[in-house]
Amino acid sequence: MTYQETIQYLFNSAPLFQNVGAGAYKEGLSTTHILDEHFGHPHTRFKSIHVAGTNGKGSTSHTLAAILQDAGLKVGLFTSPHLVDFRERIRINGEMIPEKYIIDFVENYRSFFEPLYPSFFELTTAIAFKYFAEEDIDVAVVEVGLGGRMDCTNIITPEVSVITNISFDHVMFLGDTLAKIAGEKAGIIKKDIPVVIGEYNEETRPVFEQKADEMDAPMCFAEDEGIISSYEFCNDGGIDYETAFGHIHGELGGACQVKNAATILCAIGIFRHKTDYIITDENIRNGFANVCETTGLMGRWQTLNKIPKVVCDTGHNIGGFEYISQQLQSQNCTTLRIVMGMVNDKDINGVLSMLPKNATYYFTQASVKRALDHTEVKRLAAIHQLYGESYPTVIEAYKKALSDAAEDDFIYVGGSSFVVADLLTSLKNGEK
Repeated sequence: MTYQETIQYLFNSAPLFQNVGAGAYKEGLSTTHILDEHFGHPHTRFKSIHVAGTNGKGSTSHTLAAILQDAGLKVGLFTSPHLVDFRERIRINGEMIPEKYIIDFVENYRSFFEPLYPSFFELTTAIAFKYFAEEDIDVAVVEVGLGGRMDCTNIITPEVSVITNISFDHVMFLGDTLAKIAGEKAGIIKKDIPVVIGEYNEETRPVFEQKADEMDAPMCFAEDEGIISSYEFCNDGGIDYETAFGHIHGELGGACQVKNAATILCAIGIFRHKTDYIITDENIRNGFANVCETTGLMGRWQTLNKIPKVVCDTGHNIGGFEYISQQLQSQNCTTLRIVMGMVNDKDINGVLSMLPKNATYYFTQASVKRALDHTEVKRLAAIHQLYGESYPTVIEAYKKALSDAAEDDFIYVGGSSFVVADLLTSLKNGEK
């Protein structure tokens, strides 16, 4: 098979959550353990950092990887979902896993794994851990796929566990209260393993404290550490921080990154204290300043065009839009133009209620089965006094917004990771 044929085989043979949603979810870790045993428990052959949470997992994981890479370590990075190419999910020192490795894995092992009917994520995790072990990496930064307790990444025993925050998302699997969701995320807390909590509230903190007590796990609440004394948003789109590690310029500029930065600094401080690796303050500064180039991160308040200013962001739930909506309303522009689409299992009314009413909207839908029809997005938006036209594809909506925009307008593209993915794919393919 070619690489594209192999990827289509994986997408079609194993349920892919980003396409079908709940139908791709598998309860339990039995298949994960079978795959892990078959490949010789590869996750035991490298150190790891485990990152869970509702929002901020990707930014946190990539920045941690960038810091570790700058320290000269061979770093595996396992994240999801991908935006343009499946191989974005599995990287070593920023380089995507080779196409041939994916092809060979499927051809060599399909007779073993097909009878197991694994999910797409179970297979992807097996590929990642096997690849990392064979490449003899020093450390892997492993992002949880969904939840924590029953996520198939949860077979690892990391050096430090990280839970970025808790918000309402995937409530059909994780629970309909913040405490229930926190309980699922807290499932990554391991016996005697330090854990960093990025954000908490009165409902989630007791859940984390109880689990940490049960596991005798030292716990750090990043918000309480005072590790960032001040911060300022920069004209280049980044953020300048004054921290316990000195002055840091963060390349990632979304408002949510301030909380992420405190979480990252707590986690890397624990990791370098616990291991023999030499990780300097300069390595930390370089990691923050160059995370996108170092790791290949995309879609986090990413600037796509300067005149007019175009930004895309993968935030896709109420927790994410608490920050995004503030940032949109703070833009100094003549007209704010928003290209917007969502998937059908999110709280779209909750998100729409947070968006600015003085913007011009371009409603659209991503090319995944879970995408909410663009006309339905438009209908629901009108209930919240958000008005504009609808377009069947993301690139059509984007082109219209771009053609309508004056030089000092601001265009935002988002609402779903898959809207951003469609746009980046189209731009990569030259559809400008």
